[in-house]
Amino acid sequence: MRFLLDAEQRDFARSLDAMLTAAATPDVVRSWAAGDTEPGRALWSRLAEAGLFALGIPERYDGLGPLPVELAVAFVELGRHAVPGPLAETIAAAALLDRLGDATTAAAWLPGIAAGKVVASVCLLSPDSPYALDADTADAVFVVEGHILRRAEAHGPVQHSLDPSRRPARPLGGTVLAQGPAVAAAAAHAAEVAALTTAAQALGLGRALLDRTVEHARQRRQFGVTIGSFQAVKHRLADSLIALEFAQPLLHAAALAMERGDAGCGREIAAAKVSACEAAYAAARTALQLHGALGYTEELDLSLWIRKAHALRTSWGTPSACRARALAP
Repeated sequence: MRFLLDAEQRDFARSLDAMLTAAATPDVVRSWAAGDTEPGRALWSRLAEAGLFALGIPERYDGLGPLPVELAVAFVELGRHAVPGPLAETIAAAALLDRLGDATTAAAWLPGIAAGKVVASVCLLSPDSPYALDADTADAVFVVEGHILRRAEAHGPVQHSLDPSRRPARPLGGTVLAQGPAVAAAAAHAAEVAALTTAAQALGLGRALLDRTVEHARQRRQFGVTIGSFQAVKHRLADSLIALEFAQPLLHAAALAMERGDAGCGREIAAAKVSACEAAYAAARTALQLHGALGYTEELDLSLWIRKAHALRTSWGTPSACRARALAP
C-alpha cells in the first residue's frame, strides 16, 4: 500500500498553506470567537475558490469528488492554521445529503456548499451530542434523530467550549426533509467523514504546535543556555514528533480505505482519529509546559492552538469510543 502523497497533492497542500499564512488566521479566529463572522466568511469563500469544499461533493453537483485523501490533505492545512468554522461539519453535511439518494434535496444544497455560498452544520442527535457546531452562524443546520432528517429552523443559546471559536448550540424545531432507514445509513457515513476530517485537522494542529514549541525552545534561554539543549526538553519534543509521525500513515490509510469503500474503513478512521487527536493533545501539553506562563495568555496566538487541540480531542468521537471501535472484533 502506498502512503506517500503525489506531487499534485503536495502542491495543493503548499498552496493552501501559503494562502492561509497570508490570511492572518489568528485574527480571523479571534473575530469568529467574538461573533464577528465576516472575516471568517471571506476566508471561507477563498477556500471554496481553491476547491476545498468541492472535494467532498460529487461532480453531478458541481463538485470534484468525493476525494477523501485530498480532503485529508486539505484539512491538515486547515488544522495547521486553526481555521475557525464548521469545516468538518459542512463536509459531513454534504456527505449526508449525497448518501440519502434524494436528488432533489441534494441538488438544493450541494452546489451551494461546493461554491462556498452555504456554510452548513450537522447534528446527529443523541444524549451525548445534542449540539450543532456554529448553529448560530450556519446557513443550514441538518439534524438527524433516528430515521428522521430535518433542517433546523432555530437554535438555542451558544454553549461554552474550551475553544472560544467553537460555538455549539442546540438546534430547535425544523422541517422534515427525509425519513427511513436510508437516513440512519447516511448519518453513519457522515459521522465517519466528520471523524476523518477532524483527525486531519488535529494532525495539522499538532504539527503547528510542535513547530512553534521547537522554535521557542531554540530561543528561550535559562541558566545561560537555550532550553532546547536540556535533555528533558529534547525528550518531550521527540515524543511529540514520534506521536505525530505515527498518526500520519494511519490518517492516510483511513482516507484510502474510505476512498475504496472498504467495509472496515470505520475502524481505520477510529484508529486515525484517536492517534491524531491524542498526538495533538500531547503536543498541546508539551507546548504549554515549555512556554511556561506565556502559554496561558490570551494575547499569545499559541493559546488558540492549545484550546482547539483540547476541543478536537472529543469532537466526533471521544478517545475511549474510538479505541473501542478500532479494537472491536
